[in-house]
Amino acid sequence: MEDKQIRKAILKVALGYSVEEVTEEYNMEDGQLKLMKRRETRKDIPPDLKAVKLLLEDCDYAQLSDEELEKEKKRLLMQLKEEEDDGT
Repeated sequence: MEDKQIRKAILKVALGYSVEEVTEEYNMEDGQLKLMKRRETRKDIPPDLKAVKLLLEDCDYAQLSDEELEKEKKRLLMQLKEEEDDGT
């Protein structure tokens, strides 16, 4: 895996995400399988603090000024939006 892919995966876990699952139940009728039930569910996976810590270890945020922190926040939000727009 590339460094960028790993960072992207850690960011996803750090922020939390949703997973959609499809469960289908079949039954044998007249020698053929027929769909009896189809259930679609959405599970929300909460943010993982260990992943957040791992991301924050790259930079000493305690040393940044309020303006620098605000700038970093905007940069990270833009990066997240771009990644979501890319379909990831």
